[in-house]
Amino acid sequence: MARLACIDIGTVTARLAVADVEGGRVVRLAKHSEICNLGEGVDATGRLRQEAMKRVFACARGYVDAARDAGAVAACCTLTSAARDADNSRELGAALDSLGLDPLIIPGQVEGSLTFLGVARDFVGRRILVADNGGGSTELACGMLGEDGALTLDFVRSIDVGCRRVTEKFLSGNALPTAEDLAAAHAFAGEGFAPAVSEGRLWARGSERAGEDAAAPEALVVCGGTVTSLVAIDKKLEPYDSSQVHLASLARARVEELEALLASLTVEQRAELPGLQAKRAPVMLGGAVAISELMAQTGFESLMASESDLLFGLALAADASLREAPSPVIWKPTMRPLR
Repeated sequence: MARLACIDIGTVTARLAVADVEGGRVVRLAKHSEICNLGEGVDATGRLRQEAMKRVFACARGYVDAARDAGAVAACCTLTSAARDADNSRELGAALDSLGLDPLIIPGQVEGSLTFLGVARDFVGRRILVADNGGGSTELACGMLGEDGALTLDFVRSIDVGCRRVTEKFLSGNALPTAEDLAAAHAFAGEGFAPAVSEGRLWARGSERAGEDAAAPEALVVCGGTVTSLVAIDKKLEPYDSSQVHLASLARARVEELEALLASLTVEQRAELPGLQAKRAPVMLGGAVAISELMAQTGFESLMASESDLLFGLALAADASLREAPSPVIWKPTMRPLR
């Protein structure tokens, strides 16, 4: 059994997983996360801010030390939407390399595939649509994990709709958003999701568009900080309890109610909501808009939240890389020994 570390640096959050993998299965995984806001201002400028890169570097340095102390033998490091969009990502990459990491900016297609791999273990034999709603993008992946362990992915797309991107375009500042602001945010998200939903025929099974087509997804599973926070707000979780969030359901009507609640509050007031991390308050409404619009476009009347996300899939791919075995998603991360 290998103990390995996976560091994923997203647009809003940087995360660490220390995982034990045996026989192609994650048997134990401990996660840590820190809101670093790497993507702050990237949508407008196309560049990572020096302050944001310093926050990420300090966080990653702590993660490397924590992984080594936990007994991990090797580590991988991935970066997603903000790093994909920024012209100066190499500067951050060089800093992370100095920590003994090999930072890889992964395409949205790989990000979506890894997330699906992590989520699908809880839905064996079921055709599902997985949405990884991040800060700069949302990855949509539709397929099935068979009883025999075979992964079938029929459709994977990355759409530039995420909580920070929506916020910075339409909902930034501490003032209450206007009806026009919200309408523009929804229109942006809808225009982003609609072509992918149509191309992939991602309409909910039983909905008006899909009917009872067996090829249509039967469940929408969403991961990322926005959806887990929506569940936590809905349940007023203080402190946060992952056991009450993982695989919890939210009706579309409830998502819309929570969006309306967030829109009625200033950022400072949102930060006081039970269940919401204060650092996430500035981008929380943008994320709720994105998820609400995705449900409207796909016709799903409910979603399930999952904490078995990209980090789970990345751990499986990392284990395959260590063993020099075929990767479950074709792509493999580069593993560096923890010195």
